[in-house]
Amino acid sequence: MYDFYDLALYLLIYSFLGWAAEAGYYAVTRRQFCNRGVVALPLVLSYGFTFVLLILLLPTLAGRHILSFLATMVVSSVVERIGDHFFQRVGPKIRWNQERSRLLSGTGKGLISSALVAGVYYLTYLIVHPILLAGLMLVPRLLRQIVVIACLALVALDFAAVFYAVHTGDASRYEELQAGSRQGKLAGRIYNSVWKRLRKAYPGLEQDSGQEEGGCTFAKGLCRDKLVWVFLISALLGDIIETFWCGLVDGAWMNRSSVLYGPFSFVWGLGAVVLTVALQGLAEKNDRYVFAAGFVVGGAYEYLCSVFTELVFGTVFWDYSDMPLNIGGRTNVLFCFFWGALSVVWIKIIYPPMSKGIESVPPLAGKIATWVVVFFMVCNALLTSAAMLRYSARSAQPEPANAFEEFIDRQYGDARMEARWPNMIVTGASQP
Repeated sequence: MYDFYDLALYLLIYSFLGWAAEAGYYAVTRRQFCNRGVVALPLVLSYGFTFVLLILLLPTLAGRHILSFLATMVVSSVVERIGDHFFQRVGPKIRWNQERSRLLSGTGKGLISSALVAGVYYLTYLIVHPILLAGLMLVPRLLRQIVVIACLALVALDFAAVFYAVHTGDASRYEELQAGSRQGKLAGRIYNSVWKRLRKAYPGLEQDSGQEEGGCTFAKGLCRDKLVWVFLISALLGDIIETFWCGLVDGAWMNRSSVLYGPFSFVWGLGAVVLTVALQGLAEKNDRYVFAAGFVVGGAYEYLCSVFTELVFGTVFWDYSDMPLNIGGRTNVLFCFFWGALSVVWIKIIYPPMSKGIESVPPLAGKIATWVVVFFMVCNALLTSAAMLRYSARSAQPEPANAFEEFIDRQYGDARMEARWPNMIVTGASQP
């Protein structure tokens, strides 16, 4: 079973291997070295995140090669699409010209390209990953942890420098620094080196006017503030809808929230964010394209959520094993159809007026409210995670190991957890 340090190490390793592959490709095609990462370190994190998801997902599909390949294709394409969006939003002063996700481009060429990329990912998982796994087991665990902590600290510092440069940058300042007028200042040197590297790596990088997040409009466009409120509103509405659906259909009224405090379903909230980012490029296309993409993306998202909660928290919140056409009990074809239909309704009907409503909030009040919401939800999620982990481990370790676990046992004992989530099943997958 993988823990945080294992997954972080694989994130770093496969980010480096992806960076090496891209650097080699551009060295051959452009006849020059080109660091294609966002950070200055030799890492392209989208490759790492894709492999971490595959490492968690593919063992649950062992032996089902066609389904595993399709899952790899979906995961790699969606991560690419979300990564493109992140690149565009890393700072309000740049416009990052990237191709859209291959899977969601709606063209045969894009699908073939996605299939080839997925094939490389899948073969790497089948052939390279076992060898890498065996090799890493020979490295002392303490040394692996030290390397992970040091590398993650460097990534955080590096990204902070990139964010500073693109967040405060403009073309005139860059040209001024190029002339050497501020080379003596550390901030100026960092700023100049970041912009020089990014422009070399991405010739399509352009200066943006910054109007999308600035001016008198709050959360204009598909920005961070907008996604925070999309998540919150969808998490609230999703919890309410699911509660009434289960109450009316199954005759059982129970809590459907993902957290200890408040009626918020993170599955719905994160699902809305994923669908918004992944499918926004299809908003002007025919409904059938949105439905097909939502069918695949939504089904994969639900499957991954089930895998994540079982592996991390050792709990199962839904099981469709008794339903026909289910996929490992984690999702089924009927619900994939629901995801497809929901995607059409979301992209075409619900999201546009919701977006306008969010943008109508006064800018200052909106910014303050956004930070308050983020702080509350992060604390809520961390506390819920701690309570779930302790609930899963309590049967094997009934006595608290420290003051924090004692507090969790006192405030969130078995009775309260089972009353909050009566359908939760402990599998023990998260235990060492």
